[in-house]
Amino acid sequence: MGETTGQRQTGYARWMMPFAELHDLPRQLRRPAVRDLAWTLLSPPLLSAPPCPQRHPLAGSGWADEPQRLKAWLLALDADDQPLRDGLARLTSRRLGLYYESLWQFALGQAPGIELLAANLAIREGGRTLGELDILLRDAEGTHHLELAIKLYLGPDHSGGRDPAQWLGPGCYDRLGSKLAHLAGHQLPMSSGAHSRVALAGLGVQQVQAHLWLAGYLFYPWPGHAEPPEGANPLHLRGRWLRRRDWPRATAERWQPLPRNAWLAPARVTAEACWTVQQFEAWLAGLDEQAPAQMLVRLHMQADGAWHEVERVFLVADGWPALSE
Repeated sequence: MGETTGQRQTGYARWMMPFAELHDLPRQLRRPAVRDLAWTLLSPPLLSAPPCPQRHPLAGSGWADEPQRLKAWLLALDADDQPLRDGLARLTSRRLGLYYESLWQFALGQAPGIELLAANLAIREGGRTLGELDILLRDAEGTHHLELAIKLYLGPDHSGGRDPAQWLGPGCYDRLGSKLAHLAGHQLPMSSGAHSRVALAGLGVQQVQAHLWLAGYLFYPWPGHAEPPEGANPLHLRGRWLRRRDWPRATAERWQPLPRNAWLAPARVTAEACWTVQQFEAWLAGLDEQAPAQMLVRLHMQADGAWHEVERVFLVADGWPALSE
């Protein structure tokens, strides 16, 4: 028997993108949560050279050896998503980051060759919580502490963009540079600290390898130009952002706002739920001039009769980012 694609992968490919051959699978799925799950597992990282170690959470799994097994699992969930709905039922927060972590927890609990030891493991000193370890897992390559993050950053329209500090979250409360500094200086080192040893020992763990996994989208100014931030993955997912004054006055394209809980996988909108051009124009006319950044998707009808995302943009107020700072 010849070796599988996964078995042939080594080095960067195995650690960073073990499922490159399944790149288009999320768009083929119909159930929203299953599409989000597939996107979570299959999307590329934002950075290929972050300032701290990075590793795909499934790099040591049986799915990485045989990606078609993962495809079959996701297709089965798309046919019957009850197990996934049950797994997400405990999620009470609408925060995108917690939803993303819950999708990872569900997959890691099912992945062949992986033992999920803990999720959100609290590290305490006396009665004070110092922080949490997002994921603790064991696979054939050892025991791993993983920090997971889903981020969306908008690039500058007035300078180069190479400095990660120039890339802002849509609400301007977060910067890529600050996030990387926090990961490298606080979150990842936490598992090697003295206070963590007690929590780890309770799970029978003596030593761990710490890695991050940072996924999401980078949005480039329109009009304008920004360079990708230093260390960016050449295959990172991208969109554009523009101010209200720059929105085209008339367009025959189908655009639709995307709620925050649908920001992961590319959108798929049924024919009945797809807005007409007139509906979108009415929504835009009624949008407050100082409204926070709005995620919009451009949709095209596909052979399955549904409308599929072909582009995403952030629409921001004319005063952004100074308006939000």
